[in-house]
Amino acid sequence: MPGRVCCCCAALRPRYKRLVDNIFPEDPKDGLVKADMEKLTFYAVSAPEKLDRIGAYLAERLSRDVVRHRYGYVLIAMEALDQLLMACHSQSIKPFVESFLHMVAKLLESGEPKLQVLGTNSFVKFANIEEDTPSYHRRYDFFVSRFSAMCHSCDHDAEIQTEIRIAGIRGIQGVVRKTVNDELRATIWEPQHMDKIVPSLLFNMQKIEDIDSRIGPPSSPTGGEKEENPALLAENCFRELLGRATYGNMNNAVRPVFAHLDHHRLWDPNEFAVSCFKIIMYSIQAQYSHHVIQEILGHLDVRKRDSPRVRAGIIQVLLEAVAIAAKGSIGPTVLEVFNTLLKHLRISVDFELGDRRSSAGSATISTSSKESDERIVQNAIIQTIGFFGSNLPDYQRSEIMMFIMGKVPVLGTNSQSLDTSHLGDLGTRRIQIMLLRSLLMVTSGYKATTITNALPPPFLDPLLSPSLMEDSELRQLVLEILHNLIDRHDNRAKLRGIRIIPDVSDLKIKRDKISRQDVSFMKKHGQQLYRHIYLGCKEEDNVQKNFELLFTSLALTTIELANEEVVIDLIRLAIALQDIAIINEDNLPMFNRCGVMALVAAYLNFLSQMIAVPAFCQHVSKVIETRSLEASYFLPETIFKDKCNLPKSLEKHEKNLFFLTNKIAESLGGSGYSVERLSVPYVPQVTDEDRLSRRKSIVDTVSIQVDILPGNNTEDKVDNTEEITFEALKKAIDNNGLEEQEKEKRRLVIEKFQKAPFEEIAAQCETKANLLHDRLAQILELTIRPPPSPSGTMTITAGHAHYQSVPVYEMKFPDLCVY
Repeated sequence: MPGRVCCCCAALRPRYKRLVDNIFPEDPKDGLVKADMEKLTFYAVSAPEKLDRIGAYLAERLSRDVVRHRYGYVLIAMEALDQLLMACHSQSIKPFVESFLHMVAKLLESGEPKLQVLGTNSFVKFANIEEDTPSYHRRYDFFVSRFSAMCHSCDHDAEIQTEIRIAGIRGIQGVVRKTVNDELRATIWEPQHMDKIVPSLLFNMQKIEDIDSRIGPPSSPTGGEKEENPALLAENCFRELLGRATYGNMNNAVRPVFAHLDHHRLWDPNEFAVSCFKIIMYSIQAQYSHHVIQEILGHLDVRKRDSPRVRAGIIQVLLEAVAIAAKGSIGPTVLEVFNTLLKHLRISVDFELGDRRSSAGSATISTSSKESDERIVQNAIIQTIGFFGSNLPDYQRSEIMMFIMGKVPVLGTNSQSLDTSHLGDLGTRRIQIMLLRSLLMVTSGYKATTITNALPPPFLDPLLSPSLMEDSELRQLVLEILHNLIDRHDNRAKLRGIRIIPDVSDLKIKRDKISRQDVSFMKKHGQQLYRHIYLGCKEEDNVQKNFELLFTSLALTTIELANEEVVIDLIRLAIALQDIAIINEDNLPMFNRCGVMALVAAYLNFLSQMIAVPAFCQHVSKVIETRSLEASYFLPETIFKDKCNLPKSLEKHEKNLFFLTNKIAESLGGSGYSVERLSVPYVPQVTDEDRLSRRKSIVDTVSIQVDILPGNNTEDKVDNTEEITFEALKKAIDNNGLEEQEKEKRRLVIEKFQKAPFEEIAAQCETKANLLHDRLAQILELTIRPPPSPSGTMTITAGHAHYQSVPVYEMKFPDLCVY
């Protein structure tokens, strides 16, 4: 009778429960009863309204089996759930999914690795199912947390640890696939989720980096290896996550990367950081690249007080990101990148000088290492600026050139230059060198259609400023920048090194006909170029490289910008340089004087062959041949050797060792050149900055040349250096001699105003006028003052007029006015 009662009770149970119970065999080793599973599936498809009850009952049984550690039945229950899930796609599946996810959560919460892997596999299958309509009430917070924790598994058994980590990564991949496709649900991109997902993936990617650094470069993985290797699987998941990121959630996906790299101190060394951002830049959509660059710049600002190597690591990451982004869209961040980098360049120089000042008098190893680390930061910044600039289109590159040049601290520039007031002269010099090195890299490979586009006045004026001539390295950088911009046919490599070129035609120099725009440029700005070369030769700290760059500058100007008028100006400049070495008004060392003579010889040899005037070539060759026999130290091949015997003086040398103006004029006049201006010595153009500069001004020299020696020829200069003797005084008293000198002066002045270029005459007159104006202003300021008045004197303070009266009894009157 009790048995019949049990049978009756079993028969009264709902059908879905009986169908669910029938799929479980008596022995779990027999597995799922397939025939009964087909019946359950048919019933679920036929009556979809029962799905939620089937799921709830299966979840109840599974929970009971998990607690009782009957893992065989757990496996059967999950297999049944998977089959039901794959077979049913109706609207009623949503309540069933809730039961399914509840059961997956139960498995993930268990401490058994096999059950965690089982639950992950079921979730991945569920994630691959495309639902007809999204469920906005469903959240995956628990699964994100649990799968992220599994990615950090530290089980003692290496195989189990790898298995759990792979399961965690695959679970995160399933969550991403399930959520990112729903446009109206963006919960997965919230910071609290990204802060768990991204570090979990990076943690596993970092392991393969550590292995690669010990073993060597990894081989290309196969499909099976990707599934078995947590690092490769994590990288694929990371790429997929970034590939699905959109404009609004890009920053949330990138910021956890910085937190992970900071927490694990992965900026030094930064191999893993570089590889991470390469993955990011190649995975995201190209139009979002500027978001990543902005985030790197922002993080660099946050870590600006960190050690130099950390900052250098971040900058190198920026370099890699910029290298990829420059090929596509970089958005509005171009100037922001350069502005931030230049700001950090100034900060680095400030730190370097601060460490040097703090350790003054106690040279320690730590201080020198800090300085060298700051140099690493500075070099990384310069490399980044140069690489970024060189990959920009020409129209943007010209703007960047102007932007960087505007940041160079030069005398008389606007307030946009970097603030170096607190750095002192040494700090300003360092900033100038760093910025010019950056500008040199940006201008590398720049090809402008006309020289006016390459060297506009707002760029050329500060570049040729006397403020950038106070150091040998500064002058070298300025000349190299000029070479990059002037050389439009890649001839610079053929002219490398200063030497006497036997046959210029062997160099196969490329050149085009001088355009009208280039001719106009030389008329307006040629005097600035000549002046820069002229003053550059007068510096005492010149070394061989300076002379080589000066020679290249003259040669490139001849190739790219020289017409007949410019050729005459260049010859006048070369003769003026020769006079510098002979007369030596600036007391240059003998090496510099001989170096200038060698520079003039090398250039005139090059110029004579370029214009191909036989008589000119013959004169130049004859002087060079004479020098090689009698004064080889006037040739570059000898003077720039390590051991060269220098002469004690140059006054006793014969004229056949020098290039003579009259000989050159005769040789060029027969070939149709207008040689009248050759008789007018070259005088450098004077600028306002010369009077304001801290350097030795050339104003006084030029004013003396204009007032006393209008002719400015070599013979007169040599006469001025004669010793004052009794015979000289006797000649000075002679009135006839004075009259002849006055006549000669007048003749030379008239000749100069007839033949000299208008620019030189205007520059000289302007110099005299400015000097007279300054003197007059000083005199007036000292002598002319308003007398005191009883009615008072008006003073303006803060925009308001105030009258200060003086009592009559306090006024001081001249004696003649008082009786």
